[in-house]
Amino acid sequence: MADEATSSGFPIDPSSGFCHKTKIFHSLRPRAPLPPPSQPLSIAQFCFSLLQSSPSALGSTTVLIDSSTGRRLCYSEFLDQIHSLAVALRTSTSLSKGHVAFILAPSSLQVPVLYFALLTLGVTVSPANPLSSEAEIAHQVRLCKLVIAFAPSSTSDKVPALPFGTILIDSPNFLSMISGSRTDIDQLERVQVSQSDPAAILYSSGTTGRVKGVVLTHGNMIALIARFFHLQRESDQNQNQPQPQPVSMFPLPLFHVFGFFMLVRAVTMAETLVLMGRFDFESMLRAVEKYRVTYMPVSPPLVVALAKSDLEVAEHFAAKFPNVMVVQGYGLTESGGGAAGMTGEESQQHGSVGRLAGNMEAKIVDPVTGEALPPGQKGELWLRGPTIMKGYVGDDNATAETLDSEGWLKTGDLCYFDSDGFLYIVDRLKELIKYKAYQVPPAELEHLLLSHPEIADAAVIPYPDEEAGQIPMAYMVRKPGSNIGEAQVIGFIAKQVAPYKKIRRVFFVNSIPKSPAGKILRRELITHALSLGSSRL
Repeated sequence: MADEATSSGFPIDPSSGFCHKTKIFHSLRPRAPLPPPSQPLSIAQFCFSLLQSSPSALGSTTVLIDSSTGRRLCYSEFLDQIHSLAVALRTSTSLSKGHVAFILAPSSLQVPVLYFALLTLGVTVSPANPLSSEAEIAHQVRLCKLVIAFAPSSTSDKVPALPFGTILIDSPNFLSMISGSRTDIDQLERVQVSQSDPAAILYSSGTTGRVKGVVLTHGNMIALIARFFHLQRESDQNQNQPQPQPVSMFPLPLFHVFGFFMLVRAVTMAETLVLMGRFDFESMLRAVEKYRVTYMPVSPPLVVALAKSDLEVAEHFAAKFPNVMVVQGYGLTESGGGAAGMTGEESQQHGSVGRLAGNMEAKIVDPVTGEALPPGQKGELWLRGPTIMKGYVGDDNATAETLDSEGWLKTGDLCYFDSDGFLYIVDRLKELIKYKAYQVPPAELEHLLLSHPEIADAAVIPYPDEEAGQIPMAYMVRKPGSNIGEAQVIGFIAKQVAPYKKIRRVFFVNSIPKSPAGKILRRELITHALSLGSSRL
């Protein structure tokens, strides 16, 4: 990206990636080669073509392990099951290219097989949280025009009637569908899929409004996986000796964008994946030890739990686990996952989420004037690149508000780049607390609260105030044995911040509500706070 901008006559800063002419930040990473957009290609076909280049994937290397049962699948079995299921679905249902399939299931050995089988057929995959309510599911069904559902018996009763019904993935019938013979597998004809066709509809967290369906195309996913594959190949070429088989632990749900693309990435890289159907902290630690996990994508709250932070989280984690490297990244469902990240050498850049990913561009835009800003100045992060979503399904207005005519995705995050091209997330623009004429970032106060030795977890929200407009209010979880009170919390923060940033109200709870990806569900806390009225908390 940098070389391209320079050759066009617009020099960029080689340290920050910023072009003073266009006000665009360019990735400092090497560009990943991509197939021509006009070439018919599905993400499944692309993934399998890269997988064939790995000799280990053609043998008995384990691809999936169910941590709760110890059951395993090797790559040859995995590929056979995918093709067998695709043949069975093609012959026993009316599923075809362009249909949307709903998956309502916790992580299991069947789910990755199902994803790849559907993608092979050109069917759009739409996985959702199995804990969703019936009302939420009904909304998703209407939004995405779902025609078939796949669910275990434990969640199937929440799925409404669909044109092609619901297939139970824990039933003998489904198990027979994934165990066809090689003759059956040969019956599968290649479905021609355009890279612009939808591959997945993933649901946004809904923390700032009603849930939206994010459409990611096969081209979006191909660009994302090509980037990872290219970086890994470069890294492997620089290794002086053979590396052990990578083993990834997946505490993340496979219906979330992070879990979804990390699954596809791991399969493409011929890694071994350890799945957790239901997250449990101690079970996770036992599985890490048992299966010799080498890599684990996690949400920030899990790092806090591991560190039991009483210092800055990343630094304390590094002190407590000196042989574990923590690298951070940033992405949205709308960006197709990772938009920025770190290499191992950059892991000491605490507080940053890394540098722009390859093939990605960014702008920092003043939310008031709309002016693009240089390094060191805060504004809304805009992103552009081949992984950016196609739009929100069934919501043209929301799509137009989020994607501009030049393809820029308005993230809603208040950010800045430093002079070395590292990205820093300050807060969500919509979550900034408006205290009189000032803006207070909740994340800044939460960071300070988590540094207190008696505070296990915290969330800060805006609370309405007649004089100030809004005041910062903290929801707190005490550590076991702690009796810390409201006055102590308020005083602790007051010593460290400007007067307008002081916490004015405190409420103690047993846990902070969070999404499966670890995002604080502020809307729930705001609703709770308002229900308390003006009584003293």
